[in-house]
Amino acid sequence: MGFLALFIVALMPVLKTLIVTAVGLFLALEKVDILGATARHHLNNLVFFVFTPALVSSNLAETITMSSLIKLWFMPVNILLTFLIGSALGWVLVKVLRTPQHLHGLVIGCCAAGNLGNLLLIIIPAVCEENDSPFGDSSTCSTNGEAYASLSMAIGAVFIWTYVYNIVRAYGIRSTGSTINRTNSANGGEIVTESSLEESLLSKDIETDHSHDTPQPIDSIENDEKVDLLFSSSMHGTNFSASSCTRVPMRKKIKQQLKIWAERMNLKMMFAPSTIATIVGLAIGATSPLRKLLIGDSAPLRVIDTSTSMIGDASIPAMTLIVGANLLKGLQRSEVGLGIIIGVQVVRYIAMPLLGILVVKAAVHFGLVGSDSLYQFVLLLQYALPTAMSMGTITQLFEVGERDCSVIMLWNYAVAALALTLWSTYYLWSVS
Repeated sequence: MGFLALFIVALMPVLKTLIVTAVGLFLALEKVDILGATARHHLNNLVFFVFTPALVSSNLAETITMSSLIKLWFMPVNILLTFLIGSALGWVLVKVLRTPQHLHGLVIGCCAAGNLGNLLLIIIPAVCEENDSPFGDSSTCSTNGEAYASLSMAIGAVFIWTYVYNIVRAYGIRSTGSTINRTNSANGGEIVTESSLEESLLSKDIETDHSHDTPQPIDSIENDEKVDLLFSSSMHGTNFSASSCTRVPMRKKIKQQLKIWAERMNLKMMFAPSTIATIVGLAIGATSPLRKLLIGDSAPLRVIDTSTSMIGDASIPAMTLIVGANLLKGLQRSEVGLGIIIGVQVVRYIAMPLLGILVVKAAVHFGLVGSDSLYQFVLLLQYALPTAMSMGTITQLFEVGERDCSVIMLWNYAVAALALTLWSTYYLWSVS
């Protein structure tokens, strides 16, 4: 296949996504107001609690078996690498550009979390259905591609709501003060200053074991520096404690650090609806008796699977419309400078794809990935995708950087029209 034919194959699914996104943007205009703030809020809840879990569970149950799960073992590792590499590059970016503290989590999250869900579910089947597709029979390609995209979406959702969510949470500092937002979506939560948290934990430990001693004061370390050092130390494997300057045993320092991180992490969000749906879908798909009971034309309880699948089909258009509607805020003014916008694009569309090629080619060379060209294409594509749509939801939960996130996402998806098409074309050429 020539470059032009490959370019057209790669362009079609991207254009479909952008058209639906443009429709969402139009519906959110003040003169139309079909997808206004209230409507987006309710639709977002439907997508988060109903549509996406239904899509994840039904697709995994239908396409993933125990044998295919073993075959695709490298995909979760590859997705984890995309998050780790992206967050590392994002952390370097905020340091180089001296990004405002309350935007650190947003920028790092935008660099780390790629759209591993609905975009792949649009792109892969569309590529398979093209007459000039390099992946052979369209039926087999679509079946395998749906399995790859479904697993990618499920694993990506787990990492977003465990890894990225807690990064944004750690940096979730309101612009009015250096406080960590402890807001829980279920109970309204509370706001606890990081310094008061660490001081209370430290004083409690010292008073318990050394009630006769006078604890020495903690050095004055700015809250934003503590967050930066804690995050950087977790990435580099160093054991940093904000209270390391106090003369307490190492065991106490470790205990204090664990308490602080336990306070920061919202364990409930680790079991978000999409995460639970992933567990259910994998359990059904990998367990033969359950699979025979629910999946297939002759399954006695197939109506449950078909109903779930029908609900899940609404996820992709609804989520894409929400992204378009949220991009309307990106047309307004924000604190995000041109350097941050360009930096995120460089990370997501230049640095990440180049590093992804090295990772996937190394995996192929050492026999970690089979010879399936479609599988290799999906692994490569996971490094070249725009920012995950869930970043908008996460910033709304913490009420930090919502408009700034919209600006970054607006440019991210605008640049994706060209960047994603070009990288997809190159990937198609390299694996065909």
